[in-house]
Amino acid sequence: MSHLKHHRAVRPIGESAQPGRLGGLGRVLIAVYIVLAMAATFRSIYQIITKFDEAPLAYVLSAVAALVYVLATIALIKRRGVWRIIAWAALTFELCGVLIVGTLSLIAPQLFAHPSVWSNFGQGYVFIPLVLPVLGLLWLRGEAREHSLRSTPEGDDAGL
Repeated sequence: MSHLKHHRAVRPIGESAQPGRLGGLGRVLIAVYIVLAMAATFRSIYQIITKFDEAPLAYVLSAVAALVYVLATIALIKRRGVWRIIAWAALTFELCGVLIVGTLSLIAPQLFAHPSVWSNFGQGYVFIPLVLPVLGLLWLRGEAREHSLRSTPEGDDAGL
């Protein structure tokens, strides 16, 4: 009778045991991105069509946010090859946009006659625009680590 214990590899929360498969966090992130992409897209289309002259900067920023959410959603779903780079770029751009627009909307509110998706750090969307890119970037980083562990000889920690 063997007294050797079997050890299972410990994965970060939300990562799948099978390469290329989504874990729980990945599914939730993509689902939230889909909802946010749809909400921001329809909101910006409505605002641009019906009242663009009231707050052009805010409505253009909402349209930019919508495009970023659509691109981020597609990139997170595909997330291999060039799509991984696009996902990193889209999420980084999104986070910078939320931080810049959020800060400007607080220190120079006269620029924003009406709020955009990123105004006040996404307050109109329960701050999801502020938190989502951070979670997405952390998830992509975790997936990159898992991929590098799988691709190193014998799965050792070399290169970490």
